[in-house]
Amino acid sequence: MPHSSASWDLYRTFLEVVRDGSLTAAARRLGLTQPTAGRHVAALEAAVGAALFTRSPRGLLPTQTALELVPHAEAMAAAEAAFRRSMTGAAAVERGVVRLTASEIVACEVLPPILARFCDAHRAIDIELSVSNSVQDLLRRDADIAVRTGRQTQKALIAQKLGGAMIGLFAHPRYLAKRPAPSSMQELFGHRLIGFDRDDTSFRAAKSSGPSITRDIFSFRTDNDLAQIAAIRAGLGIGGMQVRLAARDKLVPILPDQMQFKVEYWLTMHEDQRSTKRVRLLFEFLAGALGDFWANPAEAR
Repeated sequence: MPHSSASWDLYRTFLEVVRDGSLTAAARRLGLTQPTAGRHVAALEAAVGAALFTRSPRGLLPTQTALELVPHAEAMAAAEAAFRRSMTGAAAVERGVVRLTASEIVACEVLPPILARFCDAHRAIDIELSVSNSVQDLLRRDADIAVRTGRQTQKALIAQKLGGAMIGLFAHPRYLAKRPAPSSMQELFGHRLIGFDRDDTSFRAAKSSGPSITRDIFSFRTDNDLAQIAAIRAGLGIGGMQVRLAARDKLVPILPDQMQFKVEYWLTMHEDQRSTKRVRLLFEFLAGALGDFWANPAEAR
């Protein structure tokens, strides 16, 4: 646990050194001098009573003690960031900062035009968009609002169902001009398939809704969802994609009667944020806009 005699400044410097592996880089990021960053680390080591870094050809490496401190320091950083966001505007006015987190696909393929409309209507509200496929902790205030698959069930959170995104297999006409579209599962596995490498998170829903999927069936593998979509659009092969996004790109559905499933999306915020107008405004706007987006995927055709 964080040592009671150590100030937040020491932990902030500590976190940056862990992330950068360098006192110089951490100091630059924080607007400090390198000697000041070094003194911060030394002071924290004195407070903890143990070394936090060892030197190596790759830079400063965190010790086991440092690694145990990281999650607690990150919690402090999240609390400090949430405090700063709260200080940017009074709860009852339409100004300040709202931090929103969403997956790569939603953040890059779905949200931009929606957020553009919101920002045009609420010019005094600034948006911080955290793009991550990992679940950020709203209870710890890592973000104010989250768009996620699956409902978060903690009692202190407000969750609203947005709808279900239909996922199917698609290919670009350029790819199908070279190889006829498969008419069966057996033919499908003879094609160049696009999918995950080491992280099967995006395909777990498919495992419960259809045939078992393993990495071995893919001949083009990447764990980046945006890279998978880019590969499909480039005509590299056949891959999974939201039906609405694929229709927008005029991609060709592959075995739609056999290889489609639904992923449910939820919008979540901490119940304490209901009294903060800027957060409530964005939450309500996203609930309507994203609900409309996923309600009728056929409209995008």
